[in-house]
Amino acid sequence: MTPMTGTVSAEDVYKALSVVSDPDLHKDIVSLGFVKNLAIEDGAVRFDIELTTPACPVKETMKQQASTAVAALPGVRSVTVNMTAQVRRAAVPASEGGMRQVRNAIAIASGKGGVGKSTVATNLALALARTGAKVGLMDADVYGPSVPLMLGSVERPSAAQQEGWMTPVERHGIRFMSIGLLTGRDTPVIWRGPMASKLVQQFLGQVDWGELDYLLVDLPPGTGDVQLTLTQSAPLSGAVIVTTPQDVAVGVTMRGLRMFEQVQVPILGVVENMSGFICSHCGKTTEIFRSGGGKRAAEQFGVPFLGAIPLDATVAAAGDAGEPIVSRAREETPVVRAFLDVAGRMAQELSIVNERTMAVRFRPSEAKIEGGNVLVKWTDGRDSAFPHRELRLACPCAMCVDEWSGEKRLEPKTVPADVKVLDIRPVGRYALQFNFSDGHATGIYSYDKLRELDPRSVS
Repeated sequence: MTPMTGTVSAEDVYKALSVVSDPDLHKDIVSLGFVKNLAIEDGAVRFDIELTTPACPVKETMKQQASTAVAALPGVRSVTVNMTAQVRRAAVPASEGGMRQVRNAIAIASGKGGVGKSTVATNLALALARTGAKVGLMDADVYGPSVPLMLGSVERPSAAQQEGWMTPVERHGIRFMSIGLLTGRDTPVIWRGPMASKLVQQFLGQVDWGELDYLLVDLPPGTGDVQLTLTQSAPLSGAVIVTTPQDVAVGVTMRGLRMFEQVQVPILGVVENMSGFICSHCGKTTEIFRSGGGKRAAEQFGVPFLGAIPLDATVAAAGDAGEPIVSRAREETPVVRAFLDVAGRMAQELSIVNERTMAVRFRPSEAKIEGGNVLVKWTDGRDSAFPHRELRLACPCAMCVDEWSGEKRLEPKTVPADVKVLDIRPVGRYALQFNFSDGHATGIYSYDKLRELDPRSVS
């Protein structure tokens, strides 16, 4: 322990810092193990706060709260807080081949073309890199690779040290790979599904990505061979769904969300692209494609809404020039700020998913509806039977429970006596979600929450 003088002790500092909480993980920074390298000398206090992502959207608020809490201690002359980050590896099976040093792989997907998914993926990658994270971008859109154009590169990837492997191209501070680097911009790729799937497997296994905090994978639209290959071959940490505001786009795009649910890849959230046109002269917003569809879809499926990206002519112009707007802009325009905010929320949601998944001690081997109960068989051999109405009354969503105080908002008298669970959906690797006959479907029941609801199943 560091020798200390004066009246301030390490115990005092840790106690003061225990009032500072991560608003998403709902724990204080001391119990989360975020406080590192505490040193006290003659009343001068120094320590690091090590977050799980450099893109944390509340890091400055957390820094200010920590500084204020320690400065209030008797005997403290000065406080120095150093914000650092260590991105944690996803709680999924370890990767092999070229992805062995990739901590988190995130799919950027949609069920429909034309929603600007590649533009979003590219700018999110650059936004993460701006925070200091090590980032890669894999263009898995075999038939319509647009990432090389947007990043302004026609450089062919070089051979890696290992025979048969390739080294990704570096541009604007990120590493990326695309078939467009191998075939050229104007050469069409006329392949059947198995060939496209084989290329994706090669990009996963025989590209030396090196050490990355995040690898964003830009998927082609739809739910076909390439998407299936990726979900089966890559240890995905999560997926982000991109849509535009209008209902027809949202309806088709949400098929991608369903696909990831079925293969138990956590949905980190929904991004609404082309949300509204901001006039460069008057600053007013015009809703070209309506608005709010992405947010409504996120609420309907009970997944986070990561944010809206405005429609801005400079985004297309920057991409066509090979300098994506997040890289080109020297000042934070509304669209750049939107990309940075969405990237921060995406990284934070990933941290939440990873924390929850690592905390899982057991998981369901089967969950089904039978009569008046939901039956769950657990991997540790326990069985649980949850009556439909009891599950509904125990819903943990923000509409039913105050997320700050924990007090119940749901009035039992408003829940029909004959309410039923209509279907069950897995949420990543840590929870189940139930669709009830009264129209409620936003509650995410963690495995720990379900075990608490059935005392007979608790070890």
